[in-house]
Amino acid sequence: MSSSALTGGTGSFSGFTRLCKGLAVVIVGGHLVVQFLPSSVSYLALIPARTIPFGWNLITSGYVEQTIYGTVVSTVGLLFLGKLLEPIWGTREFLKFILIVNFLTSVCVFITAIALYYITRQENYLIELYMPISGFHGVLSGFLVGIKQIIPDQELSLFSLLKIRARWLPSLMLLLSIAISFFTIESAAYLPALIFGTYMGWIYLRYLQRKPETRLKGDPSDEFAFSTFFPEFLRPVIDPIATVFGRLFCGRSETSDEAGGHTLGGAPLPGSDPIEASRRRERGARALEERLASERLASGGSTKESGRDAAEEA
Repeated sequence: MSSSALTGGTGSFSGFTRLCKGLAVVIVGGHLVVQFLPSSVSYLALIPARTIPFGWNLITSGYVEQTIYGTVVSTVGLLFLGKLLEPIWGTREFLKFILIVNFLTSVCVFITAIALYYITRQENYLIELYMPISGFHGVLSGFLVGIKQIIPDQELSLFSLLKIRARWLPSLMLLLSIAISFFTIESAAYLPALIFGTYMGWIYLRYLQRKPETRLKGDPSDEFAFSTFFPEFLRPVIDPIATVFGRLFCGRSETSDEAGGHTLGGAPLPGSDPIEASRRRERGARALEERLASERLASGGSTKESGRDAAEEA
């Protein structure tokens, strides 16, 4: 696949889904609310010290951007990444992914902020308990995991200098975010949500996402293992650790899959083995190519039609 498949070619600014447009309106609206009513930040953003009485901010914080820069990045990222993911996952699964990843990311950020203060008792962590945290960037990082899953071998050109496969997008994003956080304090505030958004996105796609064609959950293929986020020489070290955490946090899911009859006579049912997972990715990539090709044809047809009309008027 070419890099134009990911950018959308000539149809880059068309074909946005209705759900993504609606969520973009919500994000822009949330930004306007906190700009015109600054006191609303205390009720909509995640403030760890006040989350216990205001528990709804675990949900609302993900859809509230406090800066114009964050609003633009979140809106553009939602529209373009959603344009790729929603047609392949389906509207229902796409919405479930957003809601679950957003909520779990907020929960993890809240627990981390509380734990850091009570473990260290440092004043800077106490101050952070009262800082409003919000933004859609946790879900955006989860979207990158989805791109990694459906088109891992897609080659992208970054700044016309560096070519990188889509499978490395989440890892590169986290690496750059961590590096930047050492130099700017503002960017460090985004780091927890980016890390947890990436991990929760992977957890959902690995263990929870339902596949309409098989009615099974998750993607158990080796190509989507947690260790694939790391360079190959680190994988022998990461795999045992990932296995422990996988059994700790997702053991119930794996057990329920086995108990639910995903094997028959020792052989995996369709969709539950790595080969079927690879086929799913191929079907997703094929569907993406076909959709983008139809967009190009439609765009080319409209251009010819407008040219013909102009010639007739002349």
